[in-house]
Amino acid sequence: MGEKIYNKLVRDKIPDIIHKSGKECIVEQIEQEALEGFLKDKLREEVEEYIESGAIEELADIMEVIDGILAHRKIDIETLESIREQKKEERGGFLQGIKLVKTYEK
Repeated sequence: MGEKIYNKLVRDKIPDIIHKSGKECIVEQIEQEALEGFLKDKLREEVEEYIESGAIEELADIMEVIDGILAHRKIDIETLESIREQKKEERGGFLQGIKLVKTYEK
């Protein structure tokens, strides 16, 4: 069979899953300095997949990437949740479906 080039961040168990399927793969450890860029690319990929499919599994993938970003930046989930709650308290959430059409001077 042919080969396929990916050059992207994958979940930690993907190489084992590939091997168990009878295929081979080449992997590299991403340098810490480059990891955030790969995480951002993965986040973009997962968001695009969610927009395209609307599948809840894609939301889970987005959360997993966010977890990776937090770990890389040494931020705990409680800190992120605290910031989210503060912003929601100050500016609200997105539960009411409000669309801003325009603003103008009085």
